[in-house]
Amino acid sequence: MADIRHNVVIKAAPEKIYEALTTQEGLSGWWAKQTVARPEEGFVNVFTFGDFRNEMKVTVLDPGKRVEWLCIRSIDEWMGTNISFELEERNERTLLRFAHSGWRAITDTFAGCNYDWGRFMTSLKSYCETGKGTPS
Repeated sequence: MADIRHNVVIKAAPEKIYEALTTQEGLSGWWAKQTVARPEEGFVNVFTFGDFRNEMKVTVLDPGKRVEWLCIRSIDEWMGTNISFELEERNERTLLRFAHSGWRAITDTFAGCNYDWGRFMTSLKSYCETGKGTPS
């Protein structure tokens, strides 16, 4: 199994970042403009990217600390993978530890997604610090 990991320092409180990771407004502001989401464990968030639809079951919500999703509908390589966001406050900033874990193999799709997740972590940072992200 392989994992994509990114650590990002964001000049915002963990609670603000948590809101960006759990609400429809927040998620559509940095990841996918076409988002249906609720901050409820068990809810299935839907993210649409043109012809691609990702469905993520919310599995863990620990306010201001952790968010986890299980991919239940997407491209084959994403099926059954987990996406997690861990938040740790440090010196008036927040360290975000992102992971997209459980990939079956390191493929060209894995490499492309690693790049895309890096880009979206930059979008999340910008959204939380300035109010403007660059969602797809």
